[in-house]
Amino acid sequence: MRITYKGDYALKALLDLAIHYELGVSTINDIAKRIDAPVKFLEQVLLDLKKGGFVESRRGNVGGYQLAKDPAKITLGQVIRFIDGPIELIACVEKNYSNCADLNRCVFKNIWQKVTKATADIVDNINFAQLVHQVKLKKNGFVYSI
Repeated sequence: MRITYKGDYALKALLDLAIHYELGVSTINDIAKRIDAPVKFLEQVLLDLKKGGFVESRRGNVGGYQLAKDPAKITLGQVIRFIDGPIELIACVEKNYSNCADLNRCVFKNIWQKVTKATADIVDNINFAQLVHQVKLKKNGFVYSI
């Protein structure tokens, strides 16, 4: 698995929209400023996210983008797979893979399967509502009381 720049911006844009979920629509310029992304590239990313059902857009003076569903219903894994493809680190761990003569005696395949499963378990169990909560905790810092 490799997260591309496109994947990174997609995750950042979705997190930004999740943070501003209750406020409704955000303009592409506002999103770009908040996540430090080039507007033209972000346009392409948001169009792909719209095709994937992650965001929806509104036209006009009060137009922009917003999440298409609750942030708790969007996982990192869904976005990563949609933008950057499979979570698998190497092709041989995919189901029905048969392009390797050493597949049945390979000592690495089991290791790559475990790494792939562990990675998938992490990204499939983190949603954007959880990430928003983490952002708020970091902003507020720790509060100590006696």
